[in-house]
Amino acid sequence: MNAKISNHIESFDFSQISEARKQTLQPLVDYIQGKYATQSEIRLNFICTHNSRRSHLSQIWSQAAAHHFNIKQVYCYSGGTEATAMFPMVAETLVNNGFDIQKLSEDSNPVYAVKFDGNQAAVIGFSKRFDDAFNPESEFAAIMTCSQADQGCPFIGGAEKRIPITFEDPKAFDNTPQQAEKYNERSLQIAQEMFYVFSKIN
Repeated sequence: MNAKISNHIESFDFSQISEARKQTLQPLVDYIQGKYATQSEIRLNFICTHNSRRSHLSQIWSQAAAHHFNIKQVYCYSGGTEATAMFPMVAETLVNNGFDIQKLSEDSNPVYAVKFDGNQAAVIGFSKRFDDAFNPESEFAAIMTCSQADQGCPFIGGAEKRIPITFEDPKAFDNTPQQAEKYNERSLQIAQEMFYVFSKIN
């Protein structure tokens, strides 16, 4: 694991997560545990409206958490109810958090390769619909990371389980003096909660 990410992991304090929030996270723990117990592949598709911020952060930190806790056969994805682009501040925040990122294309919806460990495969990040061919078509959990997508998308085809775990949108602070701080705050909240989830798997 990259050194700066390891430092963040060491600073996580799961006691800071409220009991109400742990109850919100528990269905994801249960889903992963059920798959892990039967040595099945664990496919997690994190879904938000535009697949531009929270869903990417959740996908990338979850893949890192699975690696950290040595939970095998975990494949994390993300998607939206529409495709836009990964917001550049998300990539900048992840770099500041310790990830290595390569921008693989320069079009209106850039493709990023995100690495949390020099010897692990990169997570490929770009904006896409949740049902894009890049994502799994069946036997996955749909984790709804924003309330708008959760309310506006009542049916996720192929999902075995639908789990609402919503996060506040850092977009509210775009182009303000608090932007970098708020994106970092949201990234590390998502990180701590996803690491909590994977810490419960045995």
